[in-house]
Amino acid sequence: MPMSHGLKSGENGTCYAVIFSSQRTEGDSDYGQTAARMVELAKRQPGFMGVESVRNADGFGITISYWESLDAIKHWRGNEEHLVAQARGKGEWYSQYEIKICKVERAYAFPNPQG
Repeated sequence: MPMSHGLKSGENGTCYAVIFSSQRTEGDSDYGQTAARMVELAKRQPGFMGVESVRNADGFGITISYWESLDAIKHWRGNEEHLVAQARGKGEWYSQYEIKICKVERAYAFPNPQG
């Protein structure tokens, strides 16, 4: 999967990363459709910068979303449609999950996309 975190290489300043690690349960139960909808919805939230997501064959996944501020994260967490998805996640889609919120001090990449 191409990197799509939304941070520019060598960007100064800070942002925040929400790291969501999860173990899926069996079956889809509209999970794929809802996950795609959450990305679409997050992209329209003020302060959203990007997202990266991977999941292995055993159902373990990590999704990292990037935000301009802690306030932007708070607003996303309280979004009504996101709250419904969170409840379904606890009840249907995940056997366990963990969320970490981290401050990103700097980002850079290889190869440097700017040349």
